[in-house]
Parts: sequence; structure tokens; C-alpha cells
Amino acid sequence: MKLKVYADRMSQPSRAVIIFCKVNGIDYEEIKVHISKGQHLTPEFAEINPMKQLPAIADGRFKLFERYPADVFKRSKIHSVLDWHHSNLRRGAAPYVFNTTIAPILGRPLNPQAAAEAEIILSSSLSKLESFWLKGNGRFLLGGNQPSIADLSLVCELTQLEVLDEKDRTRLLGPHKKVQQWIENTRNATNPHFDEVHRVIMLAKERQQHQRLKAAKNEGGSNMKKPLVSRM
Repeated sequence: MKLKVYADRMSQPSRAVIIFCKVNGIDYEEIKVHISKGQHLTPEFAEINPMKQLPAIADGRFKLFERYPADVFKRSKIHSVLDWHHSNLRRGAAPYVFNTTIAPILGRPLNPQAAAEAEIILSSSLSKLESFWLKGNGRFLLGGNQPSIADLSLVCELTQLEVLDEKDRTRLLGPHKKVQQWIENTRNATNPHFDEVHRVIMLAKERQQHQRLKAAKNEGGSNMKKPLVSRM
């Protein structure tokens, strides 16, 4: 039976696993589970992953939620990066994007205070990423010469910043040249799969840009009418 990957490409961990499968030539069937529709919370999906989180992998009766390399030393290094990611970088990037951009799409209000708190965590995490996890002569995390699942996981996390206003994204990533180069290295090393899987993010980016331009035009039109109103 073909491996089944339950995923939503708007989900950072889902994109990382899909790219990993594609780069390594793993034959799989992608089963779409839409987080925005709450499909990951259904009793049916709980049979696949009782934690009700994405992604999940099913190989016949075997269910897998996370897996690391068999080599103990490599596994410990990747495990340390992923643990740090979920406690730091993810706590900054995901809430910041949600509370500045994505929330209205899901029918939720923007939360400037939560965004400000997330930005502090994100900025600190980017500095730590650059000074510690990207140390060494290699092009990837922990001085590696090829991307691991940890590289994919963290880069997919940061790629969601693409949906932000360009000035906002530049303000956040601009000071971190080493991080920017590492993102580009990981993208190049895993293309064309990286770009194909992230097409959903690029489409979301285009929609956001269109909405910003529309809002700016409407605001400009309102400002032009104000002097006329004041004369009446």
C-alpha cells in the first residue's frame, strides 16, 4: 500500500514533511485535511492521529506522527533543533503572522498586543538562530552540508512570513543576513519541490497584496473627498 501523508499545505510542519518526501523520492499519497474547516478535529481524523495535529503518516496499519534519523548522534542534534523550534521560533513566527495578517481570513480579529509579544520572541529567535544554530562552515543547521528535516521545518516556518507586507517582512528579516542566506540555500537544495509545495503561500501572498492595494486606493479616494465635504 502507498504511504499516506495527511497534510494541509498552509501548515508549516505539513510542508516540511511533503518536501522531505519529494526530495527523497518517497512514493506517497497526499490526503488533504483542511485546518480552516476543522477537519483535523473530527473523530475520523482522531483515528489517524489522536493528537489531532498535522501532519500524520499512515503506512497500512502503522501510524507515524514524528520520526528522526536512526543514527543516535544525528537524531540528538535534530531533536535539539526541533525542540528549540517549537518552544521559540514557532511561538514567534506563527502568532505574529496570524495576529497581523491571517486572523481575518479565519473570521478572527487582529490582536496587536499578541502580535507585539510574538514579535519579541521572533526577533530573539532569529538572533539565536543566526548566532548558534547556524554556526560552523556548513550551509545548513549545525554546520551541515545538506538540509535535514530540521532545516526544512524551520525554513517552512519562516517562509510563512512571505504573506506579510514587504516592509514588515524586510524589517524582521533584514538584519539577519545569515538567516536569509540559509533560507535561500535550503530552497535551492530542495527545488523544484520547495517552490511547488509553497505555491499555496505565494498565492496567499498575492491575495494579501491585492487587498492592501485595494484598501490603499479606497483610503486615497476617501481623503480626496474630505476637502469637498469641508466646503459644504
